[in-house]
Amino acid sequence: MTGGGEKRGVHPRHDLAPLLNAPVRLSVVAALAPLDKAEFGFVRDVVEVSDSVLSKQVSALEEAGWVAVRKGRVGRRPRTWLSLTAEGRAVYARHLAALRAIALG
Repeated sequence: MTGGGEKRGVHPRHDLAPLLNAPVRLSVVAALAPLDKAEFGFVRDVVEVSDSVLSKQVSALEEAGWVAVRKGRVGRRPRTWLSLTAEGRAVYARHLAALRAIALG
């Protein structure tokens, strides 16, 4: 390109979600994608991070409107469930499609 400006084109990278460029956030969304909901501890173990790391990343995804967080109890024990929102599922699908398009050229 000339003129110093970058013009938005049709390259698939334009469909990548910058928030999902962080490996832990991408891993969280990928873990939730096939499920209706999952317990916080399950996602923590699947993604292999600490409670505090997962909590911080889930907060960013929740703020974006991509993950819903629901707190409750099972017996006397507090539990937190995570699920992808419709928007979160759509963003994840677009992000994966863009990665595939880039990788496969």
